[in-house]
Amino acid sequence: MNVRIKGRFAPSPSGRMHMGNVYSALFSWLSAKVQGGEWLLRIEDLDRQRCRREYALQIEDDLRWLGLHWDEGGTSGGESGPYFQSERDDIYNEAFERLEAGGLLYPCYCSRADLRAASAPHASDGVMLYSGRCRTLSKEQRALLAQRGKPSYRFAMPEGSVTFEDRIYGRRTFDLQGDCGDFVVRRADDNYAYQLAVVVDDALMGVTEVVRGSDLLSSTPMQMALCGVLGYQVPSYMHLPMLVNSAGQRLSKRDASLDMGILRERYKPQELIGHLLYLVGIISSDEPLSAEEALQLFSPEKMPTADIVVG
Repeated sequence: MNVRIKGRFAPSPSGRMHMGNVYSALFSWLSAKVQGGEWLLRIEDLDRQRCRREYALQIEDDLRWLGLHWDEGGTSGGESGPYFQSERDDIYNEAFERLEAGGLLYPCYCSRADLRAASAPHASDGVMLYSGRCRTLSKEQRALLAQRGKPSYRFAMPEGSVTFEDRIYGRRTFDLQGDCGDFVVRRADDNYAYQLAVVVDDALMGVTEVVRGSDLLSSTPMQMALCGVLGYQVPSYMHLPMLVNSAGQRLSKRDASLDMGILRERYKPQELIGHLLYLVGIISSDEPLSAEEALQLFSPEKMPTADIVVG
C-alpha cells in the first residue's frame, strides 16, 4: 500500500522570515510536490512572549508571493487543526499524561546556572547534555526542592541507539543517552517544549516527511525516541545544509539585509527561487525560476552537505 506523502513547513512567527526560512519552505514544498504529495503549514507559536499573530499572517503573505501554496493549515484550516501550536495545549496534555503514566518523565528543579555547571559538552558539536542530576532524586529531595518553585519535566531517555537514513546526509546513528541525554518536554512555566509538540503534531497531522535545516539533525533521535514510546510512525527526514553568512554563522532574523521585506524589494519571486537553487548547486547559472519550474529540476541527490555561504 502506497503512503500518501505529506510534508510540512513549521515556522515560528517571532519576526519576519529571512532567506534561511524561505530556503526551508521552498525545499520542503519541492520535496512534497515532486512526489505528488501535500504540503501543510503549521505555525509554531509555543513562545507566547515572542510570537505574534501578525507575523504569522505575514508569513502566509510571503509564501503566497513566492508561489508556495499549502494544502492545509495556517489560517486556511483543515481536518487536522488547530494549526497554531498555541491552540493545542489540550492535545499536548494528553501526550504528557501518557508519558507520565508510563513513568517516562521526572521533575527537574535545575536552574540555568545549575544546568551550565552540571552539563557536559558533547564531544562532536559542543551541545550541552543534561547530567541527569534530578533523575534519581528521592521523594524527600524533590519535596524540598519544590519549595524553590515549579519544576520542568524531562523525558528519561532510554539506553540504546537509533538509526535513520537521511535523504541528504545518509545513514545516521545516535546513542540516545550519550548523544542526547534527558530533555525537557514541559517547561517550568507550563509551556510545552518543542521536542514534544513537534512529535505530537507531526503524528496527528499525518506528516510523513520532515524537511528542515541540518541544525536540527541532533533533535531527530529525541523525536524518534518519543515516537517509539507514544506509538507514532516515524517520518522520513531530509536535513538541508545550512545557509550561513560570511562569518560562518547561520542566518537569523537579526540578518536584516536578508529579511523578506528587503528581499521582496530586491528580487522578483522567480529570481529568489532561482538564486536559492543556484546556491545549492541544483542549477549551474543564477537564473529566474518559478516554483513550478523548480519542480522539474529538484533532486536531493544534487544537494551538498557542507554549509552554504550567502554573500
